[in-house]
Amino acid sequence: MIIINGKEIAANIRRALKKELLALKDKSIIPGIAVILVGENPASQIYVRNKNKACGEIGIASFEHKLSETTSQDELLSLIKKLNADNKVHGILVQLPLPSHIDEQTIINAISPSKDVDGFHPENIGRLLLGLKAFRPCTPLGIMELLSRINYDIKGKHAVVLGRSNIVGKPVALLLLEQHATVTICHSKTENLPEVVKSADILVAAIGKPNFVKGSWIKKGAVIIDVGINRLDDGKIVGDVDFDEAKKSAYAITPVPGGVGPMTIAMLLKNTVDAAMKLSSYGMR
Repeated sequence: MIIINGKEIAANIRRALKKELLALKDKSIIPGIAVILVGENPASQIYVRNKNKACGEIGIASFEHKLSETTSQDELLSLIKKLNADNKVHGILVQLPLPSHIDEQTIINAISPSKDVDGFHPENIGRLLLGLKAFRPCTPLGIMELLSRINYDIKGKHAVVLGRSNIVGKPVALLLLEQHATVTICHSKTENLPEVVKSADILVAAIGKPNFVKGSWIKKGAVIIDVGINRLDDGKIVGDVDFDEAKKSAYAITPVPGGVGPMTIAMLLKNTVDAAMKLSSYGMR
């Protein structure tokens, strides 16, 4: 049984990106990402801090914009317009969730698709659907990288995705389909869920319910990718899958923490470097 070490794989990706950045520096190209945080959400603050730290470690310029909870939608749109035009900024990331008075889709739509390193802009999602080159959402992209790093052949396998969010569930289903898996997306209205899960060669769990998937649901030899990050009353962090039980049947499984989480930031860094290379090739510096 393989425990997929996302922390180690992400570190290897960062080391490779650092070499790419040195080559870009010789061409006077320094990739830059603007991170916008609206409000005081503690989880978002930690996530943004980790992103900034990761950028600093490999040489990506990070421009942080901390805005108050009362920032208006128009003020946020004005900042994004400014960053879209800033040649030092190759990627723009607006940390979600946003305060309730701001429409998230309107904000995502305002980001230039060429700087949408989160991969959420409708143009980039549409290109993903069509199988065209575009920025892929970071967590789904990280999941595919984990499967690649354990040399798992996706082609022809039955992949079950628990959750249909625009951030993880839907895009990872498209990426799995792109690699010739047969994909089933499950959600709160799915009937006979344990039986569907038990048919999975690949299970991606992304529903935010601690230890929801039981060991008895797991097919012998399945690969389990647990995206859930849930804090229990005793402070322990667990995933959506009962790890101790599931690993008895699994061929490979991601731990929580230390599995998918580190890959999300690694893929954000990769998207930012790619954005800098593309934008610079069009004459931006």
